[in-house]
Order: sequence, then structure tokens, then C-alpha cells
Amino acid sequence: MALTEARPFLIGAAVLLGACLWMGWWIPSGLAVLLLAALLLFFRDPQRQPPSDPLALVSPADGKVICVDEAEDPCFGLGKFRRIGIFLSVLDVHVNRSPWDGVVEKTHYSAGEFLDARHLEVDLRNENQTWLLRTSRGPVLVRQIAGLIARRIVAWKKPGEKVGRGERIGMIRFGSRTDLYVPAACSIRVQPGQRVKGGETVLASWPE
Repeated sequence: MALTEARPFLIGAAVLLGACLWMGWWIPSGLAVLLLAALLLFFRDPQRQPPSDPLALVSPADGKVICVDEAEDPCFGLGKFRRIGIFLSVLDVHVNRSPWDGVVEKTHYSAGEFLDARHLEVDLRNENQTWLLRTSRGPVLVRQIAGLIARRIVAWKKPGEKVGRGERIGMIRFGSRTDLYVPAACSIRVQPGQRVKGGETVLASWPE
């Protein structure tokens, strides 16, 4: 699915490379090769294996944890949650994954600005899409937030569809932030500054 999103960029880079080679422009040709390689790196989509722990909620994204706090549900009026914010640089895998087994009950899209994804008000002011997952243990939210460079949020799942833990649900192109909202009863298993992998790293655990 990530390669489907990459196709127009890869075609454009390949056409550019072909044109440069045809014209004998060797330095621009080298730059076009670097661009093509960078696009392939950005749109990579590695396989991930969720942990065996049956209570573990996995990270919805690759990146660095930049906040662990409490926050109100930004869209659906479900009250306070524990929130884990993850910053994705342009070097990180940008495929987003479901943290737990459940059903996509609703999604909510909001147009907005494109502030740097580390800005204090990015979750309120930037373009975003929030997913409400209904699980057997309670609601879980995943919030995709566009950043300074990211200009498109992509969804691969729709309301009513079932998702498994670690399953791909969408991606954000070219640098962004992904937040996970879990019920207050969950135990947080990460801290700010920690690197995480989508679909593998345990961010929180359900109570016994």
C-alpha cells in the first residue's frame, strides 16, 4: 500500500532521471538517482511482528516519543485519556498501524495548518485525522497529525472495518506526528525520548 502512494513520486523521479541521462547531464542525473533512492527509503514498509504479550498495546508509528501526558479526547467527547505523542522524522517509516484488535468505529478529519510537528499546539492547529477504535476492553484513539513537510494524511481503512494489532491503517507523507490515546486504567510502558517501532514496541498495557 505504501508503494501505491509512492508511485507518482517514483514515476516523476524516474522520468527526471531518464531525461537527464538522455541530455547527458551527469551531475543532475546523480541528483535524480539520490532523489529516487530517498523516495524508496521514505516509502519503505517493513514487516513487523507484534509482541506475544496479550495485554500489550503496540505503537501506531515509528519515531521518538515526545510526550506522555493526559489529554481530552479531541473529537468524540469520550473524556480524558492517557496520551503518548510520537514524532516522525523524514527518515522514519511513515506507515501507521493499529495498536490493538478492534473495529474502526469512526474517523474525524480536520483541515488546518502545517506547523512543525514538535510545536506545542500542533495537535490543535495542524491538519489531522483521528481514529476511534472500539475494542473488547474500551475505546482507543489514534491521531495522525500533519507536520511542516507532511502535506497528506492517507487512510487505508474505513469505519466499520475490523483491524488487528499491528495491522496497517494508513500513513502520513514526509514528516509528522502520531498520538495514541488509551484509557486511564492502562499502564504506560515508554517515556519521552525513547525510540519506538510501529506494530512492535509496547507503548502501554491493559490492566490484568
